[in-house]
Amino acid sequence: MQVDLSPELEAKLARLAADQGRDALSIVLEAVERLISYDEWFHAKAKQGVAASDRGEMLNHEEVGKRLEDRIEARLNRP
Repeated sequence: MQVDLSPELEAKLARLAADQGRDALSIVLEAVERLISYDEWFHAKAKQGVAASDRGEMLNHEEVGKRLEDRIEARLNRP
């Protein structure tokens, strides 16, 4: 497989590789792996959400607000 990068993106990649003491290919492979892993995770979560919705497992506006408030409060009260 061949990927053509713009000169600007290639220069950024070269600087990043130099800063990290790595070769550009390893950075590109890591980036592709991260993207694919995230995309797989996101789609799985979206499917779970659709299935929950199909089962009628929905929160109303007030319930969502309460959950967010509880999470914010919990984070603010962490030691």
